[in-house]
Amino acid sequence: MSPRLSGALILVLLTLIWGSSFAVIRGAVAAFPPSLLVFLRFLVAALLLLPWALRWRGFGLAGLELGFWLVLGYGTQAVGLAYTTAGRSAFITALSVVLVPVFAGLLGRAVPRRVWVGAALAFAGVGFLTYDGAPPNRGDLWTLGTAVTYAVLILRLEDYARRLSVGSLTAAQVFGVLVWAGLWVGLARPGPAAVPWPAVLYLGVVATALATWLISLGQSRVSAAEAAVIYALEPVWAAVFAYLLLGEALGPRGLVGGALVLAATLYSQLGR
Repeated sequence: MSPRLSGALILVLLTLIWGSSFAVIRGAVAAFPPSLLVFLRFLVAALLLLPWALRWRGFGLAGLELGFWLVLGYGTQAVGLAYTTAGRSAFITALSVVLVPVFAGLLGRAVPRRVWVGAALAFAGVGFLTYDGAPPNRGDLWTLGTAVTYAVLILRLEDYARRLSVGSLTAAQVFGVLVWAGLWVGLARPGPAAVPWPAVLYLGVVATALATWLISLGQSRVSAAEAAVIYALEPVWAAVFAYLLLGEALGPRGLVGGALVLAATLYSQLGR
């Protein structure tokens, strides 16, 4: 298996994990402060990675920058899910699929035509998949910030992935977010609340520690623009888990959307 193909498969697994997190977060923030949820999930991840982090060096500045973009992404997503549905949140987050090549083009990078086509197909697909026709709400606006943040993160992560090892990059992101999330908790001063430990542990161990390692490994093997199109699979999995855990129905329009997203992912990866 070529490094590019293995990297693509790693990122597909990552989207499955991310997709499951929408339903978990939505259930958790119903009665728990988003700032504490983000802080605790990254505290759990940091404790898991601590023995390895002590051996890694040279990721301080990378951690602060990537951690900043990540905490903005996770934070706006968590706040948004307190007001909007899991499926709709996934659709808006998937706007990063279009924003990555747009930002890359504005920076003067060459973006293959197939990636633009794949991005357009993916955008149309997630629209069919998750848009429920309800009026916009403030959760949608928060989640729009998530899409912009993730697009910037994907581009910046590509640069660091070429210079740092997977271990250093993983530690940089987890510990960087922990610093910024701690600052967020200090500024927000949330009141006491019962900790949803099953959600915190799943988000910390699987959706944070494992997912951060997977994104570092996967993006060291594929380009940022191609990775963005693979990430369009996230709302497919989000819709599946929202149906299984939250009872959100997936009708014929959702099936058409899922097919378009899969077609976009395959087309962007097969290339010539």
